[in-house]
Amino acid sequence: MLLGAFTAAALAAIAGGAWFALSPEPAETLEEALPLPPEPPRLADGPEMENCLGLLRLDPEGALAYAMRWEIEEGGEGARQCGGLAMIALGEPRRAAERLEDLARSSRAGQSARAAVFTQAAQAWLMAGDANRAYGATTMALTLTPDDADLLVDRAVALGTIGRYGEAVMDLDRALAIDPVRAEALVFRAAAWRHLDRAEPARRDVERALSISPDNPEALLERGILRQLGGDTEGARMDWERAVELSPNSATADLALQNLALNEAGPSRR
Repeated sequence: MLLGAFTAAALAAIAGGAWFALSPEPAETLEEALPLPPEPPRLADGPEMENCLGLLRLDPEGALAYAMRWEIEEGGEGARQCGGLAMIALGEPRRAAERLEDLARSSRAGQSARAAVFTQAAQAWLMAGDANRAYGATTMALTLTPDDADLLVDRAVALGTIGRYGEAVMDLDRALAIDPVRAEALVFRAAAWRHLDRAEPARRDVERALSISPDNPEALLERGILRQLGGDTEGARMDWERAVELSPNSATADLALQNLALNEAGPSRR
């Protein structure tokens, strides 16, 4: 069985490649990779939040200890949010997801801030391997900010991961209506079309994605699958090798390598 875009997105979330970094990395990398509260909104401001987030980037264990002390001292929502993010960084995504989702439900913050926390919970649920809960959290976020293209793409990934491809297409249609040049949305929609046995719209979407982002590894992975399914074994091999070259230490590269191995093994192994 050939492996493609929705699988890559789910594996990346679980492994930390797309949204989170769970293994020790340089501080500048962690700052970009951790799901830190957006600027703006966040549930709290002030020196305590800045201190907690600063620790999170460098010392997740220290950040969790700081957040727990701060919460005991009536740090409120900011302490609970930072604590949840520290749990993610420490490899406890289920515990973090429950904490963040409860916080988003009970928070008295504005809609955008609450939606951001639901999004962090959804990403943690994906890391924990529970796409159904991720779908629920992104749906709650979208009730607060219904025209958020990022959220629509996130929910489409959750839907695709649980095999609800038709609904994923609808969310991606909405996301692309808001932002027509989102290459990742086009790749995910191509994957959904493929799973729905709609090869032509799948090809159109993946080619459009590559016209926007020619070196997009996920798009190359997906186009390789479509080429393989269409009988173009050599074209598929070239796309998968290029995906590995562009992103060698990623879930996408792992899947491309698996597909290359299947390709080498012959039709009986695909």
